[in-house]
Amino acid sequence: MRDFKQMLKGAIAAAVLVGCSTTAMAGNIAIVGGRADDPFFAVVKRGIDDAAKLVEQRGGSVNYLALQTYDNIGADAAQLIRTAISQGVDGIAAPNWVPEAQDEAYKAAKAAGIPILLYNSGGTEKSKELGSINYVGTEDYVAGVAAGEYLAKNGAKNVLCVNTVPGAANLEARCKGIIDNVKAVQLPLPATSFGDKTAVSEAIKASVLQDETIDAVVTMGNQDADSAAIAIEQANAGERVKLGTFNTDQASLDRIKAGKQMFAVDQQGYLQGFLAVFLLDSYVEYAMESPTMPILTGPAIVDASNVEATLKGVAAGVR
Repeated sequence: MRDFKQMLKGAIAAAVLVGCSTTAMAGNIAIVGGRADDPFFAVVKRGIDDAAKLVEQRGGSVNYLALQTYDNIGADAAQLIRTAISQGVDGIAAPNWVPEAQDEAYKAAKAAGIPILLYNSGGTEKSKELGSINYVGTEDYVAGVAAGEYLAKNGAKNVLCVNTVPGAANLEARCKGIIDNVKAVQLPLPATSFGDKTAVSEAIKASVLQDETIDAVVTMGNQDADSAAIAIEQANAGERVKLGTFNTDQASLDRIKAGKQMFAVDQQGYLQGFLAVFLLDSYVEYAMESPTMPILTGPAIVDASNVEATLKGVAAGVR
């Protein structure tokens, strides 16, 4: 975490110096991201907005292109990339959620002479394959492995991996990482259930009641952790079933502090948003490249041992 703080301070200082020392025409970049009501991407967007202020000081702009739903996530994300191309932007940063649907759009951007940067989802190898200037985020399979190892170490024997955006490569990789390291099965739910607490909680509750050997539930994002907590409570399974999730928010951390949730896997979405903008803008304007690829922002396990410090980050809006 200290390394990331130093990186962030250095990035801000460098950007301010650049902004004060040039009168050149600044570029315009587009950032593709998740739904406006997605709590994880709300934190990512805060990082984007903070970095955008530095870009705007030089007369540049950062345009955030948000998905409206997750029902057809790959095709819709690809269309947003093509929208950015048609707008004549100078750089595009986007997650690569569904490569088979999105890769051609990235290639079209490259063919148009527009630099691309992958963040949040896609990973190092895909980033290299597509000619992205870098990858900022977490390797999702590695994050799943960390969760699976943590669950196994803490006695889990039969884990339910809840995925409300099946087909998204990052979420599938997280589940696979868990399944490869502890006995687990995926519960794929329709993408229309994303953020629908009733639908998600009822599905989890049904699974927990039908299979009394399930002793842990892990959701692929904090948006569904509340639903899982409700399901476990309604099934009167709090003593048997432990809860974990990917990503952090106030509710999840409060449950960890109260002993009602075992852990969360943090990937520091604020840093993903901030660094995606800063690195892309630095490349577009000054051909600056990081000597390190990828730039990893996680995974980090948050549990009772470090929840207090993490809560401070949530209060500041950066975790």
